[in-house]
Formats: sequence, structure tokens, C-alpha cells
Amino acid sequence: MKRLIISLMLSMAFIISFAEKMEIKSPDNNLSVTIELTNSGELFYNVVYKDNLMLENSPLGLVTDVSDFSKSLKLISTTNSVIDKKYEQDRIKKANIHYQANEIVWKFANAQNHHFNVVFQVSNNNIAYKYELMQDGETARCTIENELSGFKFPTKTTTFLTPQATPMIGWKRTKPSYEEEYEVDQPLGKPSKYGVGFTFPSLFKIGDDGWVLISETGVGSNYCASKLSEGTKDGLYKIAFPEPEENNGVGSANPSIPLPGETPWRTLTVGEDLKPIVETTIPFDVVDPLYEPSIEYKMGRSTWSWIMWQDYSMNFDDQITYMDFAADMGYEYILVDALWDKQVGYEKMPELFKYAQSKGVDIFLWYNSNGYWNDAPQGPKQRMNSSITRKAEMKWLKELGVKGLKVDFFGGDKQETMKLYEEILSDANDYGLMVIFHGCTLPRGWERMYPNYVGSEAVLASENLIFAQKSNDDEAFSATLHPFIRNSVGIMEFGPVLLNKRHNRNNDGGTTRITTETFQLATAVLFQSPVQMFAIAPNNLVEQPEFVMDFMKNVPTTWEETLYIDGYPGKYAIIARKHNGKWYVVGVNAEKKVIKKKIKLPMINSSTLSYYSDDNKRNPKLNKVKLNKSKTVQITMQPDGAFILTE
Repeated sequence: MKRLIISLMLSMAFIISFAEKMEIKSPDNNLSVTIELTNSGELFYNVVYKDNLMLENSPLGLVTDVSDFSKSLKLISTTNSVIDKKYEQDRIKKANIHYQANEIVWKFANAQNHHFNVVFQVSNNNIAYKYELMQDGETARCTIENELSGFKFPTKTTTFLTPQATPMIGWKRTKPSYEEEYEVDQPLGKPSKYGVGFTFPSLFKIGDDGWVLISETGVGSNYCASKLSEGTKDGLYKIAFPEPEENNGVGSANPSIPLPGETPWRTLTVGEDLKPIVETTIPFDVVDPLYEPSIEYKMGRSTWSWIMWQDYSMNFDDQITYMDFAADMGYEYILVDALWDKQVGYEKMPELFKYAQSKGVDIFLWYNSNGYWNDAPQGPKQRMNSSITRKAEMKWLKELGVKGLKVDFFGGDKQETMKLYEEILSDANDYGLMVIFHGCTLPRGWERMYPNYVGSEAVLASENLIFAQKSNDDEAFSATLHPFIRNSVGIMEFGPVLLNKRHNRNNDGGTTRITTETFQLATAVLFQSPVQMFAIAPNNLVEQPEFVMDFMKNVPTTWEETLYIDGYPGKYAIIARKHNGKWYVVGVNAEKKVIKKKIKLPMINSSTLSYYSDDNKRNPKLNKVKLNKSKTVQITMQPDGAFILTE
């Protein structure tokens, strides 16, 4: 990271000071943050983008058990920096990132002359801020009793939010697990379903002026994960800590940090349209790797039997069938899911692994996370919750050539749980294992912080298409949200592409898919995850057109670039991703009407594209289309349908 640090007192070109107001702007000068220190020593900030007020005066500050940094503050000094940082990342929406931002560190003292810093970085379309606490005297630790950080929106704002669940509810007392439904275009201050606030990331539409996405990043064992509080009718939402009852009541809901220490980054992505939100890399820009990878980790595609064949398929013969299927598809992995410890047995697993490896397929293996925090019965249990047992298990897995873990059922955001996530990841790296989390929290910069982290669910994922017809009825609606909200800030391990019309083993019962086959193919690109657990099944090889399965045999899971093309959350979404110089443009339609659009694709050099779409009877079709001289092409999306363009 190249960092040019110039220590001045309120005299940089991008900061203006008058009385107790201070301004910091983005490099392109379109985005500005103004900090105001009131006469009573309270801190507020507002956000303006291209002359439009996106965030009204919003509170800043902390209250700890050692010091109160919410009032009676005075400005001590200001340090200004220019951030110029280049890095590569193999598992997010872009491969090569150039992060440029202006940074200001404001140092304040309170009435007891205790010090803390407010740090803001402002890049084009992004804001990140955090607090740094100093050690004053002998006290070398503190507990954060209250974080005042807030986001006050203009009254014309509408919300696109999903509620945080109350603790220890749901199936086998496994919530919160970030698996709730979204409500879109709702008024400010509408209560959440459970009354305990809203899950990050949180999307807001500021009338006709633009959009703001709020989230956080850099959360590891150093802090709890946070959420948004219930909003007020005048538009104020604040940072809120976990509920005390999470994790079966074990551990504090309030984070504790050493002194000196710091909080995670609070992030805002701001734009006049959704392009900056789809394309943002701010969750990764302001964090750095916490350790080196022990080996070179390999991303890829996977099948798994459980999604379509369910619990009974966790037997030796069915796993062999799916290993053969993965090999036929040319996939790198198979996930052996829950219950393998009893229905296959530890003693037979080496034989199963050896067979997969003989077919050129590597293994991800499922584990239950739980110790004391829920009642989920699936095994193997109590292997990942303690250091001694976990390391012994991982040693066994490494010796047998297993490549990754899927760890499930966490159900909490306390610092205690964040520590467990980090310990699993760190230990797994020691044994050359990748990690996917399910029944879990949102990843918060983890793709960059932990080099063996490759996925989190934290969404109403494909398993719900098996369990509930309502999820199928709402599938297109939900899919049009994720590029703009959940998947915009981190890997979303959804388990997409269900090509069975009926969601059961024989494709003849259970819930019914509403969306088209082309829609399902499109989600392989729409949903970003570097290790994709696809929900296709062996019967698809004979029941689907050859071009459908050829697409699935060749679709990549890592991307050099991601671009927003068009869309509106809950209605339709069109995005483009590039892999090895080849562009994939996909769109999905949640409307109950046909959508026809001319889309401009200036980044594509090929004149002729493969065009996957749906005919009037909702059957998949493949044609060739040409880009005209202005690089535009006409696309059509059927209701609950989609399109795909590839070079």
C-alpha cells in the first residue's frame, strides 16, 4: 500500500474548516462528509453527493465503561492522509483493485482529558469510518457500553431491509441466522418483524436523488457484529449490538477491546444510481489479510446430494453416484453433507474420499458448529467448537486429502461467536482447509482478512426452495434483491441452479419451481461465490437440453470484473461479470410482465454473442445475436424468466 501522509492542521485542499465544522471530500469531489462539533461537545456528520443531501446530521461517539466520548468533546488535532492502495483478490467481484481515498483522523478529548480518534476515509462513492481509543493512564481495557453511530435519512427516503431475528427461535433454536425475508420500498421508521432491528447490509433510496447502502467491515475476534436499530419516523437508524440472549445467553452482548484499540469500520456506499452499490469493493479496501495462506487455495464448482435428495442420500452408494456426476460435469468438488458420521461412518469415509479423488473430484465436508448454543441434531457435532477436538479433526481431514469444510448452525453475533469463526478459519488454514459457513452471520471483509474463507450463506438460500412453496413463488423477487443488497458486500453461498421442475429426488413431487430453466442458469452468474455448490442433479444430464448442461459444465465461479447494467430491487436485475477475458451478461425478471430492453455493452469486443433466453412457452432456447455498431442489443425476459449473453 502506497500511503502519502501529510500532517497539517486543517489546511489540506480537500478539507475546509470554519468554527467547529470540518469537511472531507472524495478524490473526484462528488462525495463530501461534513463533521460538526456542537457547543456542548457532541459530534454529528452529514453526507452530500453531487449537491444532494443523502444523510442529515447523524450522531457519532462512544460510551465505554472507562470514558464517555459522547459529549463535552473538544478537538485536539487533525491529521490528513491520501490513501493509494493496489491489491489483488481471487474470490470477490473484482480481481485487481485500486483503492484511492482521502483520510482524516480527528483527535478529540473529553471532559476527563481522555482521548479518542474519529477516522474517516472517503473514496469515490464510498465512506468508511471507525473509532480509535487511546490508553490514558493505567487502564488497558474497556467495554463499549453504547455506540452512538447513526444514519439519519431525509424523510423522502424508502427502505429495503430484512429484519434481525430474535435469539434462540426458529428450527432447533438456531436463529438469528440472517435468513429472513426482505421488505422493499417501505417508509422510514416501519418496525421490523421481530422488533430488534435490521440486518446488514441495509439499502435506502433517497427519493429521486440516489441510493445509500450501509454495512460494516473488519469484524473478527476483536468485536461483536452489529446491526441497525429500529428506525424512527424521522429517519434515524443507529448501530446496535447483539441481543443478550444470543448464543444461549453465554458471552457479553457488548464488545470489549484492549487499549489502545479500535472499532470495526462502518461503511456507506452512495450513488445517484445502483452502479456504485453493485460494484463497490469497500468491504475489502479498508482491511488487510490477517495471516498468510498455508497453501494455494483452489476455487471451483461443486455438486451435493442433500439439496435435492435430502437426508436419506447421505449413504455410501448415493455419494458415489454424486461423485460420478461431479466428474461427468468436470467439477472440482463435491460436498458431503450432514449425517455422514452415522449414515456412512468414520471408518468408511477414507474409502469414499479415495473414490472421489480417483475421479478427479475433491471433497468439502459438513460439520455442525454447535456446543451449547442450539439444538440442531445433525452430526458430526461438537467437533468444531473446541480447539483440541477441532485440531485433531482437521489433522485427520488433511491426512485424507479433504480440501474444505462447511460449518453450520452458529446463531449469534456476539464477540464470543466472532472469535469462534476466526478460530475455525485460522486453524483450518494451518491444515490447508477452506471454510464455508452456513446458518451464519454476514461476512464482514472476510474474503480479504482470511485467505481460506470461501463462503457464507446468510440469506434465505436454495434449501428453502425445497422446504416451502412460498420461497419458490418469491424466488424471482428475492433474486433481484441480492445483487443490490446481500451479495454486494460479500460472498453469498446460495446453492443456485435447481433444474428439477419438482424439488425431490425423482423430479415428481415436493415443491414446484416457478422460474424458468434460463433463470436458473442465470443465477450461476448473478450470485457471486468462488466455490459454488450447484443444486443440479444427475437426472438433469438426460432431462435437460444439451446446451443447458453445457453451460453448467463451463460456467466459472471467479471473476475479474463486475459491472452494473440495469435493474431495480424486487423488479429486475441485469449485471455483467468477466472471467478470463470473457463476459457473461445476465438478467432476471421478477415482474409479471415481459421486459424488453436495449442494453448497451461497450466493454464487449465480440460482435456475435450466444443468447440464452425463454420462448413464449417458457422453454429454454439458445441463439446467436449481433451487437450493433453502438454496442447495443435487444433482450427479452419472460415473467419469472431471464436471459444470458456470453462471448
